[in-house]
Amino acid sequence: MTVLPLDPGSQEPPFEQLRRQVATRAASGDLPSGTRLPTVRGLAEQLGVATGTVARAYRELEADGVVVTEGRRGTFVASAAPAGAPEAERAAAAYVTAVRRLGLGVADAVRLVEREWPR
Repeated sequence: MTVLPLDPGSQEPPFEQLRRQVATRAASGDLPSGTRLPTVRGLAEQLGVATGTVARAYRELEADGVVVTEGRRGTFVASAAPAGAPEAERAAAAYVTAVRRLGLGVADAVRLVEREWPR
């Protein structure tokens, strides 16, 4: 598996750039279920970042159900079945209803999500 270089000039932290890249590629099928991710140390070396950066991205991906860690076997892209998708769709629908009721437009709603995302 190859990982695209991270943008050192981005306002987005490196761990989040990596997390987003892997999550997006897994969701699109570019990283199929069962794909083995590089080791934390190996990927940190490849990207020129601290091992803690990669470890944090992997932990967050695992917490989100995107990857699974199987001890010494490694870290793999989880099953393609998005178990949280219906729940996420319900949450999104509820959010859209709430922001419309408050009179906000799409741009304002997205801005609020982007502001809260890093927390």
